[in-house]
Amino acid sequence: MVIEMFMAEFKLRYNNRKWYVRRIVEANSIEEAREKAERYARLMNRGEVRWELNYVIEARRPLIVGDEELEKLI
Repeated sequence: MVIEMFMAEFKLRYNNRKWYVRRIVEANSIEEAREKAERYARLMNRGEVRWELNYVIEARRPLIVGDEELEKLI
């Protein structure tokens, strides 16, 4: 079994404010990653900040700014 990395983006809400956070999810498939991310959001919803799953994508090089990423922008 090969564990892959996925990136989940969550929308957080508190009163009239909102912001986004991202988390890396380890899973065998994107479906499993989505299930884990949804569960994570439900578990985080214990306080005043409301967590909502925005999306899940495959993350080969998550949150890295390296030479490869810079070359793509040129």
